[in-house]
Formats: sequence, structure tokens, C-alpha cells
Amino acid sequence: MNPRPPPYQGECSSVHKNQLDLNKYQEYLEQQYTHRTARERYNYARKYADCLLSGNFSKLKTLSDDKRAHVLKALSALSKYLGIYQQFKALVKDYGLKWGGRSSDDVLIDRLTKVEDPGEVYDWIREVCKARPELSDFMEFMAVTGLRFREAITSWNLIINLDREGKIGEYYNFDNEILEHYKFKETFIRHTKKAFMSFLSKEFLYRIIGEKQDLTRATVNKRLQNADLPLRFGDIREAHATFMIQFLKQPEIDFLHGRVSASVFMKNYFNPALIADLKSRAFRGVHKIMRAVWTDRNQTDLATLRS
Repeated sequence: MNPRPPPYQGECSSVHKNQLDLNKYQEYLEQQYTHRTARERYNYARKYADCLLSGNFSKLKTLSDDKRAHVLKALSALSKYLGIYQQFKALVKDYGLKWGGRSSDDVLIDRLTKVEDPGEVYDWIREVCKARPELSDFMEFMAVTGLRFREAITSWNLIINLDREGKIGEYYNFDNEILEHYKFKETFIRHTKKAFMSFLSKEFLYRIIGEKQDLTRATVNKRLQNADLPLRFGDIREAHATFMIQFLKQPEIDFLHGRVSASVFMKNYFNPALIADLKSRAFRGVHKIMRAVWTDRNQTDLATLRS
């Protein structure tokens, strides 16, 4: 049997790595991605740009699946910047490289096993609220919305800052009790991670406004570390889904967790009648979550949710 011919290793670009203007490329990334993602794409591209420019991806075959996926994303962005995306795709195919890193089955298994007992997550939230009472409202906010840590911080600060400006109505729909993240597309509708809307009671909204305290991820992490508590913010989102499945269909949870495209959101979910029905069932889930993270501070909210 004849061996497979070696992949094409001709140069993809006349631009040498030393001639690549990394400052301009960094500016390009900042315009396309969030700061964190742009920084990650930049660092990997700077390290592995020679693979793309020389047309030799053999080095990438030695990387772990997860790291290779990150490097390919970075080189994909670089190839688009340089106008050689078709050559990049050809190299990926010729070298038999896979984008996804871990399989979708592995990811699904992780989701099913990551939080074996969501009650443990809510026990952890109560521990945080007890050790750092100044974070109680924020922790409960994450619990009832299911937002990612970064999104929750952004949403929290947006609520406080818009209220200061007298513009909270531009974000919060008082009639339907919805945080309308989709109105801030640049902030919440990102390439791979999206948040369209979250149900939040008026009473809870006023609690956040009353805090008048902006937060950062670094600040929150530091306060938990100082209290010798683990960081389990990613588990809150999984626990939220586990509780909500009792009241919502899986596609509805995917919608609330931002796992549908913007076009699917506008076509299938942005409907007043559907939103009203979804709200009714979602708040039943919120009520159960609030009971799970019970503290003296949320008795008022629970009484309101019962009515």
C-alpha cells in the first residue's frame, strides 16, 4: 500500500513572522472579540504564526486536543486577518487535524456528571453568603438567572450604572420582569457565548439597585479565596439547568442559556405570548432555586413569588 503523500508545505504568505505587525493584529482582534478572547488568540498566534506562514502544521499534531483547538482558532483568526483563510483550511484538511478538541459526546457527559448533586452547589452558595454577606445578592442573582460568571458581573454592573443614569428601563422590562440582554449586542451577543434575556423579579432588581456596588471578577474571586472557599461559579449554571428542567423544555433552557443563534431567538422566542408562558414556568423554577439558597435575606422575594 502506497503511503499517503506528505501535506503541502509551501509558504502560505509572503509575510515573514518578523514582518507581521503584531500591534495592528492585536487591534484587529480587540475589534472582533472580547478582551479575554482577543488576548488568548493573540498569544497563541504569536507563538504559532510560523506554522501558518510556512505552511507546516506538523508541530500542531504533537499538541493535546484541547490546546490544538485553541491554536487552530488563533491561526484561523490570523489567516483571516492576512487574507489566506482558504490556505489555512487546506492545511487543516491535509494534516487531518480536528477543531473540536474533545468530542460532543465527551462534552455532554461532562455536563451530565459535572454537578452530581445541585444541592451541593446551593450549599456552597449559602456558605459564601454566610462568609461574605456583601456578596449574598450577587450569588443569588447568579443562581436565579443561570448567567455565566462574566455575564453576571456585566449584568450586575449594567443594572447599577443604568439606574444611576435614570435609564434602567432601557435594560429591564418592568411589564414582563425581564433583563433584556439582547439590547446590548456588543456586550452579550458574542461569537460563541450569548445571553439574550433573564427573568428577574422587580423585588430582586431593587435589591441590586440598592447595593450601589460595582463588582469585578477579580474582586469576587479574591473575597472567596480570602474566605478559603472554592470557586464554583461554573457549577451554578449547571445547577440552574438541572432545576429548570422540571419546569421548562430543553430548548427553552438552551434559549435562556444563550445556546441558540440570534436568528432562532428572534424567529421562535421573541413573541409576547410565548414570553408570558415562559415567564410563568420560569418563575416556578426561580422560586425553587430561591428556596434552595434560602437565607434570611430572601424571605421577601419568596413571599412575592408565591403570590
